[in-house]
Amino acid sequence: MKPLSTDAPPASGRRNDMKTIRTLLPYLWPKDSANMRWRVAIAVLLLVAAKVISVVTPIIYKLAIDAFDTKGAAIIAVPIALLIAYGVARVLSIAFGELRDAVFARVAQRAIREAGVKTFRHLHQLALRFHLDRQTGRLSRSVERGTKGIDFLLNFMLFSIIPTLLEILMVCGVMWGLFNGWYALVTFVTLSIYIVWTVLVTDWRLKFRRRMNTMDGEANTKAIDSLLNYETVKYFGNEDHETRRFEQALRAYEEAAVKSKVSLSLLNIGQASVISIGLTALIVMAGYGVKNGTMSLGDFVLVNSYLIQLFLPLNFLGFVYREIKQSLADMEEMFSLLEVSREVDDAPGAKDLAVAGAEITFDHVNFDYTPERNILKDVSFRVPAGHTVAIVGPSGAGKSTISRLLYRFYDATGGHIAIDGQNIRDVTQGSLRAAIGVVPQDTVLFNDTIYYNIAYGRPSATPSEVEEAARLASVHDFVIGLPDGYNTSVGERGLKLSGGEKQRVAIARTILKDPAILLFDEATSALDTHTEREIQQSLESVAANRTALVIAHRLSTIVGADEILVLDHGRIVERGNHKTLLSEGGAYAHMWQRQQEAAQALETIERQSEEERGGETAGDSSEAAE
Repeated sequence: MKPLSTDAPPASGRRNDMKTIRTLLPYLWPKDSANMRWRVAIAVLLLVAAKVISVVTPIIYKLAIDAFDTKGAAIIAVPIALLIAYGVARVLSIAFGELRDAVFARVAQRAIREAGVKTFRHLHQLALRFHLDRQTGRLSRSVERGTKGIDFLLNFMLFSIIPTLLEILMVCGVMWGLFNGWYALVTFVTLSIYIVWTVLVTDWRLKFRRRMNTMDGEANTKAIDSLLNYETVKYFGNEDHETRRFEQALRAYEEAAVKSKVSLSLLNIGQASVISIGLTALIVMAGYGVKNGTMSLGDFVLVNSYLIQLFLPLNFLGFVYREIKQSLADMEEMFSLLEVSREVDDAPGAKDLAVAGAEITFDHVNFDYTPERNILKDVSFRVPAGHTVAIVGPSGAGKSTISRLLYRFYDATGGHIAIDGQNIRDVTQGSLRAAIGVVPQDTVLFNDTIYYNIAYGRPSATPSEVEEAARLASVHDFVIGLPDGYNTSVGERGLKLSGGEKQRVAIARTILKDPAILLFDEATSALDTHTEREIQQSLESVAANRTALVIAHRLSTIVGADEILVLDHGRIVERGNHKTLLSEGGAYAHMWQRQQEAAQALETIERQSEEERGGETAGDSSEAAE
């Protein structure tokens, strides 16, 4: 498997086209659905029947014309019967075509749904490394265009290109049999030149379409990224900068679109010229045949009817071929997502995690994001069942990496991690993650209601269970005080709520999940001191009688931990409880001293500010009294 490139989609050559079609075939002919296979078979039979009738229909019309040209008693009865047969044949040709579409519709839509769902599920199964590198706007467009490409390919390639080629062969055979080889040869040469011209020019034009797609994806990425970071844009007054970036992508799209349109005109002129020359040559040949008596008037009409019948669908060949090629490229881009390695996968025969106390063990764990970037070095520690262990250290020491390894966002490159003696690589990811509840530093909520975001911890929970979780997280009173209560929308990424409110919703969500292990990844470091103290009380009540791993920035929040690990440059340099580490006077004691001094300085500034405000208020009162 390979990583997804963020470059423009590759040129869709014949080998890649065939590979894409082979990837699509299982959706078209599903092994697990006899009903779908029957639908495909019936649709093909209806397709063949419709084309056979469409080839026979001009012959019936020719016979009717010839009958009108015949003298005798049957001059009235025979043509009328033939004209009725002609009308019935046309109706049957259209009816079979519509029935074909109706029968095949469920096959096509099921293929689109299953391909889209499989890609979406695979994206959620990919490792964190992929999602940290992704461009969401471009990724969403790749899936969107890929599913639309499947729809277009199935309908136009199966029911437009292939039937038209079949009809061309049948018409050439009929003209060879009824007239002579010259008519078949001229028809075949004309159509061959038309097709070759269309394919060559369309292949040349595809680079403009690819450029359009690339710029469309880039513009969409820039727009989404800018809107998601609306506040940051405003903080720095960069509205014009963002608009310029968006306009640059649209300008490049505009240039590619203009070139695509101009080249389309060139394609259409060439197609019209080839059709006109071929049609004129055949009509002239047929005219001479009528004049010489070797062909009837019906034969002349038959030649003209066949040519019109063939050239009308071929007028769309350039469009259809271009769209099919583009659909193949779009599908290739989407299917390439399925080839991206999951990186973290369940081992063959993996069993569910059996939780019995939830003791965590890190045994000589090493981890490298890349060979050049060594993060954790021989890290070993144990979190006994029901205990709380905190990990502290400077930024970049590897604290958050420990939480990501425990949750199996990544796999350790050395050593192993176990829960209740079970190596987490040997259990299913689903059962492992079900046993762990995470409260992250940056809580991102879904753009939905408060109720939905809390219930996300366990979607099957009842309303009373959701409310109980909110009470335990000390957020229930706040929620019921809102005009819409639990139905209040939190906005994009929860921006309508404050940091403390979002964090309480995240805690409630984790409480509702009811995990055996709690993982607090700097859950209060982004909050002010007052809010942090309130949140800390909620966290302590949630962690009671559970195994907890706390990654902390502010040391005041973990003084009650059973054990504190001090991490520095990927190694554990100190361990012990709060009092022990302070008495040792090492790295932890220095960190504690610096934070205490900073906290005291902040309190002094706040107290002075309050005194100054109080003095101003007293002065204002004296002036009012005078």
